[in-house]
Amino acid sequence: MTLQEINKAYDRIVGSLDSQELKNAFDSLQVLIAGSREYSFQDRLNELQDTYKYMLRYRIEGVKDPMQEQIYNNLQVSAYELTDSVKQKALAVESPLSYYSRRRSLKTQPAFTYKQLHSQLILEYENKKHKESDAFNIIIFNKIWVSSFLKKEEAEEIRNMLQDQTLPFTTGCQIVSSLMLGLQEMFDKEKILLLFDAANHPDEEIRARAFISILITLYTYRKRTALYPQIADRLAALAETPGFTKIIRTIILRFILTRETEKITHKINNEIIPEMMKFSPNLNHKFNLKDLTPQDITNEEMNPEWENFFSDNNLGKKIEEFGELHQEGADIMHSTFIHLKNFPFFRELSNWLLPFTIEHSSFDDPFTSENEIEKQTLNTMTQVAAMCSSDKYSLFFSMMQLPKEARMMMMNQFDSQTADMIQQNKEKLIDRHGKLNTIIGQYIQDLYRFFKLYPGHLDFTDIFTMPLDFHNLTSLRPYISDQESLTAIAEYYLRKNYFTDALTIFSQLAETDQDNPILFQKIGYCKQMERDLQGALNSYLHADLLNSESKWVIRRIAGCYRSLKQPEEALKYYRRYEAMNPDNLSVQISIGHCYLELKDYNEALKCFFKVDYLDNKSHKAWRPIAWCSFLTGKLDQARNYYKKILNNQPNTQDLLNAGHTEWALQNIKGALSFYQQAVQMENGNFLKFQEQFSQDVTDLLIAGIEESEVALMLDQLRYKMDGEI
Repeated sequence: MTLQEINKAYDRIVGSLDSQELKNAFDSLQVLIAGSREYSFQDRLNELQDTYKYMLRYRIEGVKDPMQEQIYNNLQVSAYELTDSVKQKALAVESPLSYYSRRRSLKTQPAFTYKQLHSQLILEYENKKHKESDAFNIIIFNKIWVSSFLKKEEAEEIRNMLQDQTLPFTTGCQIVSSLMLGLQEMFDKEKILLLFDAANHPDEEIRARAFISILITLYTYRKRTALYPQIADRLAALAETPGFTKIIRTIILRFILTRETEKITHKINNEIIPEMMKFSPNLNHKFNLKDLTPQDITNEEMNPEWENFFSDNNLGKKIEEFGELHQEGADIMHSTFIHLKNFPFFRELSNWLLPFTIEHSSFDDPFTSENEIEKQTLNTMTQVAAMCSSDKYSLFFSMMQLPKEARMMMMNQFDSQTADMIQQNKEKLIDRHGKLNTIIGQYIQDLYRFFKLYPGHLDFTDIFTMPLDFHNLTSLRPYISDQESLTAIAEYYLRKNYFTDALTIFSQLAETDQDNPILFQKIGYCKQMERDLQGALNSYLHADLLNSESKWVIRRIAGCYRSLKQPEEALKYYRRYEAMNPDNLSVQISIGHCYLELKDYNEALKCFFKVDYLDNKSHKAWRPIAWCSFLTGKLDQARNYYKKILNNQPNTQDLLNAGHTEWALQNIKGALSFYQQAVQMENGNFLKFQEQFSQDVTDLLIAGIEESEVALMLDQLRYKMDGEI
């Protein structure tokens, strides 16, 4: 079997097991064993099949076995584990994936037990040998990451290392990250149980990473984890810890926020930066920078003219939006550091998930004891934007590439007052979100960079391409299904315009809260944004029954009816809205359009004239007045309005309608002239013009145009376009 065939067979077996189709799974597993020639697993497969057949025979004979459910669950667990073992053995020698390459390279190196690595790491750390400590941390990371099923004694040795508070916190963090990555490749009960241990660690950085890793693992193996009672027990125990639900909720919201990262990057690169490039030449002129004195520059009060310039400028609005995203915790730094991941440091996989520390050996050589102040100053600079660890390393390495003189000049400008300000900003951000929440956000950003930017990232399943709807996990639902949590998640989806996700939760909430009008309003809105107009209408009508005073709902109902081509029903609700808010001209326009669709042109005209009278600046009513005038035979009135429209940025339809009016007035030359301009506005595309023209033929006949003249007019236009008449 080829590597691709092995992976396809594996996916097929896991799919069968997820669907509880054990017979199909066993048959496919037999094919995988034979195809990969891994016959050492055949006896184990035969044993599983025999056990399953015996269980089924007892069932057929009507013998009730109180152990049947447990036997069945154990069979599924054993089948999953056997499938994983066969796959790993089949891919071990030839697979080019990072996971298997690293396994092969580790086999060529001296074999250390976890206990030996633990002891050696303590020794190196106590002697302050940074380079050696970092090297052992990498070995530990890789050994855990690529390990097969952990034995009990191995798990215990890792647990001892994890709980050893004499070691730097970075070791515990790396253990957690390696467990998570290893679980992404192959499920191992001992590894996830170690994550539960880490979730109770006193260090918040380790705890946060463990919580995130547990959720990712539960999501990845949402079918399989239910077969392990120990996992459910540990999850229930963890749920008893203070703030559990809040932490889970924070992680869910943070993962939702990562969906915005690519949008933010696109906006920065394609909107904000180009806008700034256009904007910069005007700075001197607008701000009169040449005339500023030192007193002006240091004045606490900003020039009001500057504020107006920024507020009126499109760039100012984008920067303001950018600032709001930053305050919310969005990943605004991704685009800045995306091209600063080529340093040798980032060639080592484990470094992508390493917490930032200035004690890392990479910083030992450039910063000797003589310039420790410079090192500390640079460390302070990394706090400026609450960057994730990966970006902090990027910033440090970028600074280190500067010539020493340039670096020192920058350091001299970085006084204690600036450092204090940065520290205050950092503390404000932590106060706003909470320390643990800040750590959660930054680690998720580190994960995002790893799965998107690590040179070998294609060897890993990108978790950020998945929905990651943790709140829908059966295992988590008991702890996150309270109204406060679900409402917070749904509102966040709604605010970020993820309407399908929001709708799922709002609908779930509505099952137990049928009398909440706001809930049904939001369900209706989500359905409307997803183009389910009939579903939206039904929800809005339900909301209207619960609260008939909501103008917003009444207008939405009217809009849905109109979109569903039911103008008579739409009119009823627009009239209801009008009674509550008689001065809303937009609704008057909508009422006029309803009459227009009902072919009551005189009533439509009354509405449009009212709008034109009360709002003589926007000219919103000109087009419908002109068209209704045409349809009611008031052709001179229509002509007058089309003249005004054509002097005010006309579109193709305006020229077309003006042509219709001239034709109805028997001004054939005038009609041809307008039609020709309409074709030209469509870049000479006569077919496109003809499509629009054909839609108006019925109205032309009502206006008194003979049907036989339609074809003649089009031919006249064709000749005129060719310059032959």
